[in-house]
Amino acid sequence: MKKLALALSVLACISLPAMAEGNAEAGKTKAIVCSACHGVDGNSMIDMYPKLAGQQATYLIKQLHDFRSAAKTGGKEGRNDPIMGGMALMLSDQDIEDVAAYYSSQTKIVVEVKDIPALGEQLYKGGDMTRGITACIACHGPEGAGVELAGFPAIGGQHANYLKIQLNKFSDTNRNNDLNGMMQDIAKKLTSDDIEALSSYISSLK
Repeated sequence: MKKLALALSVLACISLPAMAEGNAEAGKTKAIVCSACHGVDGNSMIDMYPKLAGQQATYLIKQLHDFRSAAKTGGKEGRNDPIMGGMALMLSDQDIEDVAAYYSSQTKIVVEVKDIPALGEQLYKGGDMTRGITACIACHGPEGAGVELAGFPAIGGQHANYLKIQLNKFSDTNRNNDLNGMMQDIAKKLTSDDIEALSSYISSLK
């Protein structure tokens, strides 16, 4: 909770950051190589890979830079991923901005989710103060749209399986490129049932 408050206080004090100046049309061509996993328009059909359509350009840029950084440092910096690290190494800074501009301009397709566990909605909207779990809505909003200026990504309508994979990675610190370690702090307090329920609920958000 303290880390969340710090992040929001910093956000309140800063001016608008320089926005990415990517070219979406150029990005469409450059993103062809990404389509095998993420879909032509960023709507991945494989649930272990994220939907990139409609994601904030600044968040996509950060992740690609983090993937590239990890690949260059043997995982000592950034976000380590053997597949994405290799892909990001081939991209220039302009390529990254163009690809991010393209995917952010696309429309995410949200598949209707049935039998959503009540626990998922409860944790997303209210957290669990007895366990020190902050409500997801505080950073990601009621519809999972996130807050671009704060670096909180859009997660609503994302594949449940991908969300589950990432929450588990944050929990065991295999992913540690989150702001002030906030996601790691929260995820490590979640049980496997919590993660399953949250992933299902978040994937239903439109």
